[in-house]
This record gives sequence, structure tokens and C-alpha cells, in this order.
Amino acid sequence: MEAASKEKLTSVSNLVTAFENSRMPGAAPRAHALEAKHHHPGGGPPPPAGLLEKPSTEEALGPGPRTVSRRYLSSLKDKLSSGTWRKSCQPRTCPGPGTQEPEEKRIVQELLETEQAYVARLHLLDQVFFQELLEEARSSKAFPEDVVRLIFSNISSIYQFHAQFFLPELQRRLDDWTATPRIGDVIQKLAPFLKMYSEYVKNFERAAELLATWTDKSPPFQEVLTRIQSSKASGSLTLQHHMLEPVQRIPRYELLLKEYVQKLPEESPDRADAQKALDMIFSAAQHSNAAITEMERLQDLWDVYQRLGLEDDIVDPSNTLLREGPVLKISFRRRDPMERYLFLFNNMLLYCVPRVIQVGAQFQVRTRIDVAGMKVRELTDAEFPHSFLVSGKQRTLELQARSQEEMISWMQACQAAIDHIEKRNETFKAAVQGPEGDAQGQELQSEELGLRAPQWVRDKMVTMCMRCQEPFNALTRRRHHCRACGYVVCARCSDYRAELKYDDNRPNRVCLTCYTFLTGNVLPEDKDDKRRGILEKGSASGSEQNLMCSFLQLLGDKWGKGSTRGWCAIPRDDPLVLYVYAAPQDMRAHTSIPLLGYQVTDGPQGDSRVFQLQQSGQLYTFKAETEELKGRWVKAMERAASGWIPGEAGDGDLSD
Repeated sequence: MEAASKEKLTSVSNLVTAFENSRMPGAAPRAHALEAKHHHPGGGPPPPAGLLEKPSTEEALGPGPRTVSRRYLSSLKDKLSSGTWRKSCQPRTCPGPGTQEPEEKRIVQELLETEQAYVARLHLLDQVFFQELLEEARSSKAFPEDVVRLIFSNISSIYQFHAQFFLPELQRRLDDWTATPRIGDVIQKLAPFLKMYSEYVKNFERAAELLATWTDKSPPFQEVLTRIQSSKASGSLTLQHHMLEPVQRIPRYELLLKEYVQKLPEESPDRADAQKALDMIFSAAQHSNAAITEMERLQDLWDVYQRLGLEDDIVDPSNTLLREGPVLKISFRRRDPMERYLFLFNNMLLYCVPRVIQVGAQFQVRTRIDVAGMKVRELTDAEFPHSFLVSGKQRTLELQARSQEEMISWMQACQAAIDHIEKRNETFKAAVQGPEGDAQGQELQSEELGLRAPQWVRDKMVTMCMRCQEPFNALTRRRHHCRACGYVVCARCSDYRAELKYDDNRPNRVCLTCYTFLTGNVLPEDKDDKRRGILEKGSASGSEQNLMCSFLQLLGDKWGKGSTRGWCAIPRDDPLVLYVYAAPQDMRAHTSIPLLGYQVTDGPQGDSRVFQLQQSGQLYTFKAETEELKGRWVKAMERAASGWIPGEAGDGDLSD
């Protein structure tokens, strides 16, 4: 037994010699002669099975350069975490005819043989490819030495560990198998060092990219690779295929050791140590699996980093990309929504604008919203379906998705990120999370004024100042937004400045109401003693405050020349009156019509969407967008005309 084992070790040394000879002129004849010596009947016993053969099934597909894709690396990660690897790589389980050796010893022999072949492959990587490329870089200066070191990562440490420690320990234990029939203690002692593979696995994809880049970029680099890859020692395989061996090695250990534990007798003294060694190997395999996952995460971050133009303080290695995709931004000034792009990370939301000239960076970051303190909710807007609101400390955005499913997906992703942040800091959660349902209101709570960016009311939703109710015009009374509450106000009502915490305590334009709350200063108001007019009833665009509300076309001379469009509402707190506003968010109505005693009739023939209100010479003509909407308005007005007042929950509303 001892002689046979020494012959196996000698065969490994001879193969290493073949690798070294292949680096010198005339290497191919020497390697061929060495191979012939091993196979000659008088040249001694043949080498162990698999040592000079191609070591994996994929290498047997034929000669020629082949590449390893990122998809293969992802599938490898799946194999490491599932049983697929074990099913596809079952070792041989039937001993040869006439063999009387115990099953567990046969497995140890197989482990030794595969380790010998693996060390020979590591020698090729470290002492041949790595050293010759390094020497070429030093002598020709055609490519940087650092590139070579990055490609091979810590392969030298892995080679030294296996050649100087792991393989000799396995060889000695098998040589002394009769006296010490165990291997669990050896693997236990050396298994912790297998975690060094994590660094190699993390670097694998980057190494493959550098290898492809410099093969195309540098002829001397390509010449060295071609010379080594065409040698007998390389087996006509590319460097990238050889570099894949360390990635595959740890799962092979787990496979063989698991079979070894299964074959051990119950009373074997090595059973406990072998099981513990198997657990340690499994931990090392999981470590490599985690390294692959981490590598993919960092690769995704780097891709985002490049698409954003390598802006500082945007992408950090500790971040995790949760979701990205295009959305539409609902503007408070423009009618049509604008194309935007979102990147959602575990700690921030990046609101980006696509660049017109995409040279290098594809997007420009407009706003960064911290997930901490962020809120998200669906918007009920008939004009912009599938819309949702993202409210953060830095800014509040009204966004529109392309479908209901996409909107729900975005909201769920944002909420999951918010929940994760809140779970990490329960005290912060208690400080920023109000009572249940607070987020459903459009206006900020008074205690939040200045702490977070408000939702701005759109310009087209109002025709008059939301504080003094004076109508806007293009010359003397223009629209402005209060930076604290988001109301659309005139210049007179927003001629105040207050420091806002969400804007780093910089002074911002605010309305008088918010100025008083934020600063504590009380200023005299000229209109405090003015009695509230009958039309000064703020509009509400939601069904919670109205029995019925929607836009209607206003026809006839009652509304002036031609036709116009008005926001019509029957409030819950005044159910017998129809209020007509110029816009949904106006604080004062254009007209109010007491509906009690009116008759509701169809309009003139020709358009089934027209209906009229008529009483004692008064005639108002309306036109709905659809016949279904007209029917609901007719029903609501007939109820009010008859004096009906809602009193039960089942009465409901008829609004859009």
C-alpha cells in the first residue's frame, strides 16, 4: 500500500514537471515523452484515473476556447444551495471486480486522487499562467502587473495550502490507513482555511472581464495565453476554464465527504469527527455561496453607479438595490406627465431624469429621498389612473405607473423598505409614525409642518388663492406655492419666510398661516373681521366630503358665452345645495344653487349626456362626460330636490 501511494504521489510530481516543461521551448515533445512513459508497459504503473484525463464533463465537449458566462456563475450558486449539484455529480459507487477494500477507504482514495489532479491544476494556474504573465508584464511593460494580480486574486495562497498542507496530510493518512483508519480529524483541522475561497469567488467575474479585456487589448498578453493554452499541460482548455476549478472544488469535497459518512459503520471511531468535518465543509460551501451573492450585489451596484455618472455619495457598497424602473411624474404646472426613472435602495429613493445625450451616464439624479420617514399611498385621481404618492423629508412626489400591477409593485417595494428601516430603529418608528390612517390625508398634520416636504397642490386645481380666495390672473395676482403646506397662494399671502427643517433649516417662502405656526409670530390680518361669504366654502375633490362630485360641461347663457368646464359638488355637510367651482381645490365657489324644489329633466334632443335644472324661469344646463355619469347626477339632484338628507350609512355617495 505504501509503495502504491508513493507511486501516485510521484505521478503528480511528474505531471507538474510536464507543466513546467511546457513553458520552455520544446516543451511539447518532453511532455509527450513523459506521457508515453506513463503509458508504456515497462514504464511503471499508470497514473491514477482522472489525473491526466480532462477533469470535468464540460471539458470533454471538445477542444477550442470556451468562455464562462455570468449565467453559469448564477446557476452554480443555485447548485451550491440546492441538491442539484449532488444529483449531477454522483461519484462512482461500485468497486471494481475483485476489490475487497472497505467502501470508506475507496472514497478516501478517490478524494486523494482528485486532490492530486486538483493540485496539478492549481500549479498550472499559479506557477505557469500567473508567473509567465507577470514576467511578461515586467519585461515588456505591455500591460500592468496589477492587472495580472487582479485576475489571479489569491490563487497563490490556495495553491500553497493544498500543495503543502492538504494533499500531504491526505497522503500520509492513507499511507497509514491500517493503523489509523480515519480522516475526519484531518479535514476538521484544515477545513477553516477553505474560507479563503470566498475572496477568489468574489473576484471571479471581475477577473473574467479583465481577462477578456486585456486579451483583446494587448497582443503580448494574448500571445502568452495562446502559447500556454495550446500546450499538452493545458489540455487545449482556456485559462478561464482552468480558473473555474477552484470555484467547483468545495462542493466536490462536500459530495465525497457526505458519501464517506454514509458508508462508515455505526461503530466507526471516525463517525463523529467525520460528521463534524462535513458540517464544516458545508459551512465553507455556504460561505462561497454567500460570496457569489455578495459579488452579484456589488456588480448590480456598480452598474447603477456607472449609469448615474459615478456621482459621489450616491451609491455605497453597503447599499442594496431593491427595484428600479421608469415612472411618470405628475406635474403641478404642466398638464402632461413627464418621463422619470426611480432607483429604490434599502436606505434611499433616487428620483432621476433621463439624459438627452447619453454619453457615459444615462440618468441625472434630481432628488434623493431618505427611506427613513418616507410614506407611500395610493392616489384617487380620475385624470391620472394608477398614481401614487411618495412623501419624504426632502420632497413629495406624485407618480403614475403604467398599470395597476406596476403601481402596487412599487408601493409594496417602498413599504417593505420603510418597514425594514423602522424595525431597525423602534424609537425612530415611534417618533415618525402617527396614528393609523394619518397617511391617508392629503394635508400635512400641523406637527409635521416644516419637518417633511409637502404635497404641492397642482396649479390647474385652483383658480383663486387658497388663503384669501382672490382670483388669480397672469399679471397682478400670480400663483405661488407655500413650501410648508403646499397650498397655491398669491404673492400677498405668501410674502413670508420661515426656516424649514426638511430643507436644512434654510428660509423658504410660506403662507401667513404656516409662518405663524412655525415662528410663533402673530401679525395683524386685515381680513380677520371680514364675515365669511356664502360662496366661501372650500371645495373637496374626494368622495369622503361629497355625496356627488365630478367635472361637468356648463352650457347656456347662464355661464357666459360658449361652454365652460366646472367642478360640481354636493357636499355631505350641505346636501341640498349644488356648488360649482372653477377648479377642484378652490376655496370659494363660482356659483351655488339650492336644489330644493328644482325639476331635473333631460336636455334637448341630440345628446343623451345633457340634463337640465329648471324652476320658476331659472334654467341651468349641464353635460356629463358619459351617460352613466349623467344618470348618477340626475339621481343625486332629484334626491336633493325632494329634500332628502343622508342619515344612514347605507345611503352612500354617487361620486366618481
